[in-house]
Amino acid sequence: MQWTPHLRTPHPQQARFIESPAKRKIIRAGRRGGKTVGIAIQAVRKFLEGRRVLYAAPTEEQVSAFWYEVKQALQDGIDCKALYKNETEHVIEVPHTKNRIRAKTAWNPDTLRGDYADYLILDEYHLMADDTFDKVGAPMLLDTNGDAVFIYTPPSARTIGTSKARDKMHAVKLFKRAQADTSGRWATFHFSSHDNPYLSREALDEIAQDMTERSYRQEILAEDLEDSPGALWNREMLEALRVSQVPQLTRVVVAIDPSATSGEESDEAGIIAAGLGVDGHGYVIEDASLRGSPAQWAMAAVSLYNKHHASELLAESNQGGEMIRLTINTIKGAPPVKLIHANDGKQTRAQPVVAQYAPVGGDGEFLPGRVHHVGYFSALEDELCNWVPGTNMKSPNRLDALVYAITSLMVGSQTWVRKPLSERTK
Repeated sequence: MQWTPHLRTPHPQQARFIESPAKRKIIRAGRRGGKTVGIAIQAVRKFLEGRRVLYAAPTEEQVSAFWYEVKQALQDGIDCKALYKNETEHVIEVPHTKNRIRAKTAWNPDTLRGDYADYLILDEYHLMADDTFDKVGAPMLLDTNGDAVFIYTPPSARTIGTSKARDKMHAVKLFKRAQADTSGRWATFHFSSHDNPYLSREALDEIAQDMTERSYRQEILAEDLEDSPGALWNREMLEALRVSQVPQLTRVVVAIDPSATSGEESDEAGIIAAGLGVDGHGYVIEDASLRGSPAQWAMAAVSLYNKHHASELLAESNQGGEMIRLTINTIKGAPPVKLIHANDGKQTRAQPVVAQYAPVGGDGEFLPGRVHHVGYFSALEDELCNWVPGTNMKSPNRLDALVYAITSLMVGSQTWVRKPLSERTK
């Protein structure tokens, strides 16, 4: 039975990744840059070659956009019954064969299970759990030596909170690794919203006025911006000091930076637990920050204190003073609260703590930084690496809570003194 597929003509940037023969492709593109339409064109082409195509994205909206394009392209075959379509399952297939396209919502390994493919497309990959491909995606390609495509828009402050990933920068890191590949197995593609010839130039210019420069560079120009210039911390520093297990601790503190307002529209209250190890190093062990009422963040802080058998509960008193103490004291089992009045600016308070993260060298010796994050704290680390002193950026509550905790544990005490390597206990 003869029928004709109706494929759009790809714009030049779409054609680049569609025509690439690489087994693994990663596409970094701006909003409305045409990545979904382009990958739909490629998916239909692979289907027409007899491949089994699986498209996955973490949102129904993204799946619907892809599904619309695929149906439009294959409608003639559906109408003449040469192809079978299941609208509920988002499946189009050649009857009685393994040749099909399926689109599904998936954001972690468990939601991706239940199917196999020899052409796998993971869209909005930066929003998926970072082990989705390793645990389920890669194994489903084993039998057929299949291909995989990863698509993302650089994670921004607007989107990063919806990510299911432990490491919110996992797509960025994959792009870097793919760029470094010289085997030809990987190919990388980068294009901005401006590269879509069908988008209004006037609309793009207009939206630029509604976005911060950073968001515009990430979501429109599709630039990976891992750290803000002028930020006190950087991701390379944090990654080098990251550990996977909590060591033996001699002391644990919980620090709170209360929010000035309450309710769903309030700022977050920063709540950080950190400990001092037997090695004299500091360890950030949990971030329990939340947005809520004073009663809610007070309860969370006391719960964290009891969970880690902390010795001290600290709270900044600038926002409410005695009210903070009274709120916490209403909770059963609450410890005494040590109130801290922050006289100095955030930068002045933070710099001694940043110094604890920084490596120290001299006289031919090198001492690594002494504050470690036990696991990943993406929201906290985003604040550390993106807050720039002297700007009008939103107050970084998690950062402040961390500064209070590490200051209590390390700054101004004997642990602040760094002995030469030759004098340290082995």
